[in-house]
Order: sequence, then C-alpha cells, then structure tokens
Amino acid sequence: MSTAAAKYILSIDMGTSGPKSGLVSTTGKIVDTEFEPVDLILLPNGGAEQRPEQWWSAIRSTARRVLAKGLVPVEDIVAVCCSTQWSGTVPVAADGTHLANAIIWMDTRGKRYIDQISAGMPKVAGYGVTKILRWLQLTGGAPGHAGKDPLAHILYLKNEAPDVYRRTHKFLEPKDFINMKLTGKTAASYDSIALHWITDNRNIRQIEYDPGLLRIAGLEREKFPDLKQAVDILGPIDPVVAEDLGLPKQVQVVMGTPDVQAAAIGSGAVGDFQGHLYIGTSSWLTCHVPYKKTDILHNMAALPSAIPGRYFIANEQETAGACLTFLRDNVLYHKDELLSEADLTNVFQLFDRIAARVPAGSGKLIFAPWLYGERTPIEDHTVRSCLFNMSLQTTREHIIRAVFEGVAFNSRWLLKTVERFVKRPLDNIHMIGGGANSAIWCQIHADVLNRSVRQIKDPILANLRGTGFLAAVALGYLRFDDIPDLIEVAETFQPNPENRAVYDELFGEFLNIYKKNKAIFARLNRQK
Repeated sequence: MSTAAAKYILSIDMGTSGPKSGLVSTTGKIVDTEFEPVDLILLPNGGAEQRPEQWWSAIRSTARRVLAKGLVPVEDIVAVCCSTQWSGTVPVAADGTHLANAIIWMDTRGKRYIDQISAGMPKVAGYGVTKILRWLQLTGGAPGHAGKDPLAHILYLKNEAPDVYRRTHKFLEPKDFINMKLTGKTAASYDSIALHWITDNRNIRQIEYDPGLLRIAGLEREKFPDLKQAVDILGPIDPVVAEDLGLPKQVQVVMGTPDVQAAAIGSGAVGDFQGHLYIGTSSWLTCHVPYKKTDILHNMAALPSAIPGRYFIANEQETAGACLTFLRDNVLYHKDELLSEADLTNVFQLFDRIAARVPAGSGKLIFAPWLYGERTPIEDHTVRSCLFNMSLQTTREHIIRAVFEGVAFNSRWLLKTVERFVKRPLDNIHMIGGGANSAIWCQIHADVLNRSVRQIKDPILANLRGTGFLAAVALGYLRFDDIPDLIEVAETFQPNPENRAVYDELFGEFLNIYKKNKAIFARLNRQK
C-alpha cells in the first residue's frame, strides 16, 4: 500500500532474454513486476542480433500490465529509469527510426575491423604500441579483439552495410535507444558510451569524445549522441508515450545505466572495494574503485560507474546461467524422440536438489563454461566448453553438479584477477541474478572462492532495484550512502573447510585445461 509520502519509479530492466518492468519505491521496495521474452537471432560468422521494435513492444506491454494493476496511485509515480544489456548498437535515422536490427554484445562480426584499426608496430598484446598507449591513457581500456564492443559493431556496418552507416543519424546503446523512445531525445551516459572507446575518461566528472580516438576509429563525432551523467534528467516523458502507458505527463525520465552498473547499485555494493557477483545468462564479479586503472593482460579496466565521480572494474564471463540452460535444452531435455517428460517448469530446482546430493568435486569431473568464447579474465573468442575427466563411473548427477562448479571456477579465476587489480581481498561478496536464487550455487561459490557470500533477497530483481535507487537519487529522495541500509540479505553462506582441498586441486586443473588446450580451440574455431 502507498502512504502519503511514498513515491515510485517505473523501473525497466531489459536483458538479452527480454524486459522486466516493475514499480519500485524510492526506498527500493519492489511492488510488482512483469516480464516478456524477446527473440535472439544468431547468424553465421558470429552474428547476434535482436529486433528493437520487439524490445519496445515488450516494454510497452510489460509497463502497461504492471501499471494496470493499480497497486500504487498513478500520481505517485515520479520517474522512469532504465537498465539494459550493455555493449549493443542500434543505428537510428534522424526521425528516430531504427535502420537495422540491434547488434548485441554477443556479436563478433566486427573483429577484423578492430584488428585493422589497432594494428601497428611494434605490438603490445596485439595492439600497435602508439595506439594502445593512447587508448589506455584516455579511456582506461581498449577495444577487445573479440569484436564484441559497439566500436566493432559500427565498423562492421561501415564496411559491410555502408548504406545503413551513411543513413545513420546516431548510433545508440540499447538503454539510450529506449530512452529515445520514451522522450524523443537522444543522449548517452558516461557509463553507457564507455565501450565505444572514443571518450576521454580521465576527468570522471566531465567525460568527452576525443577527436584523436575518433580519427583512429575512422568515425564522425556527429554520429554519436551528446553525453550526460547516469543521474541526469533526460527530460519529461513524451506525452504520447505517457498516455499509451497510463503515466502522468509530468513523469521524468532519468538517464539510467547499463546492467552491470545497475546490478552493483541494486546489490547494495556501492562503496569502494565492495564486491558483487552477478550470475545470470552471463556473469561478472566486480566492485567500485576510486581510480582509473587497466589490466590489459586480463581484459579488465576501471570504467565510469553510474555513481558520479566513481569508476568500477569492468569484466564479464560470457556464459554462466546459460550453461544450465544449455544443459537443460541441448543435453538432458533436448526435444527429440528421447524426450518423454511433459512438465519441465521446475527443472532448475531439480538441478539444485541433484547437485546438493553429489559430493564436492563431482568425482573430479570438470566442466569448462566457455560456450560462447570468453571476455575476462582472458579474451578468447575461440575457446569452447568441455567436460573433462569423464569415466564409466560418471553419471548425469556428476555432470549437473560439475556445471555448477565450472561456473564457480571461472568466478574464482575472475576473483583472483580482481583482487590483484585492487590489491586487497574481497569478502562478504553480494550475490545477485537468477543464479543467486539457488542456495546450492551460493554455497558452491562460497566454497570455491573461499569467501563468504551474501545472497541478496530477490536477487533477480537487483537491476530493477538499482535503477529505482538511481532515479531516487536523481530526484533527491535518496543518497547513494543510504543504499546499503536498504538492502536485505536472505542468507550468508560461509566456506566449508572440508571442501578446500578438492576445490583447490580442481581449480588448478581448470586453469590447466585452458592453458593446455587453447591452441586446439583456436585451430578448431577460427573463423574462415
């Protein structure tokens, strides 16, 4: 129930699987949510696209459904704020019409063009030394060789869809495209633009496009939107959209932030060096830091946060929860003549029960979770998943637990590099995302990481909560320092010392699986 003082945010969280729309109070209470799936289009040679019109249709549908329930007085809704998948590209015309499908974070078709613009002699880590020094000095990082950054997407369009490139008025991140649909205005935030690698991030409070970086990329400044902070007000909602959704016309649209940054805020880990682990389709382990720094060998950099004046460590594991989906859809319940089970609605809870009864280490079966290449702590688009050390004694129970553990091993690999980056151990790691709904996965992560893990309440709603908090700060209802006291911890998981030896051994071999086989993966999976 609403009180006289209560105010609410229409919070939107659009992941790769689809958008959630929710009503969130200015103190972070989730009133209700609605979700609608969208299609993922996978194409030959590394293409990954989605339809922007389907994004917008699903957002309109979910927002109308949640608002139509009448759970709060509509006059108490004061803002709309979005979080979306990051590292995507939507080319739009001057009238706001999208000119092609969105190219999303999984797409690698622009790899060759990143290789071209980053070439030079002498080389450092595959980059011409003068260019890499320029990127590191100004941005804190550099375009990834895997070709998954928006810069690669745009160069792909410039070279292989020149008519789309020529007609494009602005290239927009997914979040900034949704904001344009809400307001009719184009802008990007300091954090959403970062993976274009064309901004000077040295003054964290005044980020600007750099003419030299634009020249290296061969791109024109006018094709990119003006920049704002994540907490800035983009403007009032478009009156036509307000009427369509059932919102007051005075509702403000806050710039918002990509998913990684929203998750950090929604997890409650807003202080420097407070770690949070997100386990969704992909995953990341990160924290805020007070400085700009780069680890080029592990493809990690401190990039602009949604919190003004702050950086965060950017990294990502490409497939985490997606590994369980793969296990369900491609292995155990693949829709062929072997499938006889009719009701699969609780299959992930069944996975939890099965994994919980298998001893730690899964009979020394190791799952490597690299189903779609990897970004960090190694950038390698050719690496692939495997089950290592199967025997006649291996059962599907071992395989299920090994998938849980393999994702946790990759999280430990990330933890090692993050802790080396910040020069201190992280503990009391806040775990969020759909994977955090699994108590056994939380415990496995605590055991494998040898760190306490805090399971945040309603972990799958962390992004919605984060954008709600962001809008509340933007409108003056809250300070960032207030957020940790508003976060509820469902349970804290402590490492089980009895599992230390087996997980230390298997983690060492997990690293060896990559080191000893990366050349084989490269030969098998290089693009022709």
